[in-house]
Order: sequence, then C-alpha cells, then structure tokens
Amino acid sequence: MTKSRQVFPHLISRESDHSNGGFDMKKILVCEDEAAIRDFVVINLTRVGYDVVEADCGEAALQKYEENNGDFDVAILDVMMPGIDGFQVCKELRKRNGGIGIIMLSAKTQEMDKVTGLMLGADDYVTKPFSPSELLARVDSLYRRVALAQSHSENNFKEELKSGEFTLNLRNRALMKSGKMIELTQVEFQIMEYFFSNPGVALDRIDILNHVWGDAYVGEDKIVDVNIRRLRMKVEDEPSNPKHIITVWGLGYKWDSGE
Repeated sequence: MTKSRQVFPHLISRESDHSNGGFDMKKILVCEDEAAIRDFVVINLTRVGYDVVEADCGEAALQKYEENNGDFDVAILDVMMPGIDGFQVCKELRKRNGGIGIIMLSAKTQEMDKVTGLMLGADDYVTKPFSPSELLARVDSLYRRVALAQSHSENNFKEELKSGEFTLNLRNRALMKSGKMIELTQVEFQIMEYFFSNPGVALDRIDILNHVWGDAYVGEDKIVDVNIRRLRMKVEDEPSNPKHIITVWGLGYKWDSGE
C-alpha cells in the first residue's frame, strides 16, 4: 500500500461552506513529500481562504521559510520524509520562530512520533488517515490561538505577570527566571499565562486543554501532559523533582511560585 493510499480513504473534500472565523487570509507552510497528499492538503486549505506555500521535502520547507522571511502563521509537517525529516524541520522552525504554530502529520502506527514531535516544539498532531473537516478544524484552532497570542502581544493591557523568581512578559511572550530568558513556544506561553493567572490553584487537565487548545479541540488530552513535561525541562532545576509545576494526582496540575 502506498503512503498516499494509506493516508486518505478518499480525496474528496467537503464544499467551501467553511469559515476561517473572520480573520484575514493567513499564510501556511505545508511540507509533505507525497504529491497526492500535499495536493489534498493545499487544495482544502486554499479553498477556505488560507494562503498556502508548499514544499516537497524538509530542505525545501526551510528554504521557503527563509524566502518568505519567516512570514508564516502555521506550518504543517509530515514526519516521514527523505533527507531532513519533519522532526528536524520542526526543531529548526521552532528555533527561528517561537510563535509559529506547528502541526505534525503522523501515521496511526507511529505513536511515539506524536510525543517526539511535541517535545521538539510542535503544537499539535494529526493522525493519518484524516478527513478534510478534521484537518481544517485543527488548523483553524491553531491559527486562532496564534492570532490571539499575536493580538495580545500587540494590544495587551498588562505588561508583565510576576510569580516568585519568574516574570512573564505578555508583550514579547518571554519568560524570565531570575533575570535569565527562557524561550517558550506559543502553547507553552499560554500554559504559563494560565498558571500565573491561577497561582496555587489545582487546574483540571481538561480545563488546561480547553483554555489553551479551545473547546473545539478534537485531539487527545495527553497533549497537555507532553507540554507540561517540556515546560518542566525549561523551568525546573530538577525536572524529575518539580517544585513549581506540581502534579495534582487524579486531576491535573498547579503552579507553585516557590515563595
């Protein structure tokens, strides 16, 4: 079975009754080496108003990113590609742009790909095979989060949130720990903003999921756990013995400033 046949039970999209929520056209980078799959994704995204730049390999994706001066809101990356794979592209894009939304495409049998991609900085993953409606819902959800974060950066009412030795700058989406900068993805930033706004409060995993990913998110809630694990690696002195991001067994997590 070829890769393209495995991914899609059909290549028929729904009609263009889909709305991108009233936002202006935004740019998406699609990197997929299988032409049939890439065409499927590009056609469906273009049909609902997205400006799509396509690449057929990892090297081309990074080149397209540079040619467009990094002016992308979302990137969709297939994991399995010859040469530079999706993981490497994800890692490179995240180094260059903490605010870009990244969705990984992975086969259902490659469960570890999901965790690996998220740990490298991806915001979401879509499991093959997927329908046009699922793909568009996930892209729309991620784009709205990116657009909202950008809006907050440009028009926020409060410059900073402080918690113990930590300072979260709401304008540049940066986290400082004792004066030292900690780079955050836009998802990590939103989780930290939620923690800082609810210090010492036990937050249900589903509440975190809904706050960051939105009520319409159709993925698994373990995406929260993977992002918490990644955050602990950045903010904790001993990630295996966290003092700030505390697990509340049977519920979720809470933030402890350490004061």
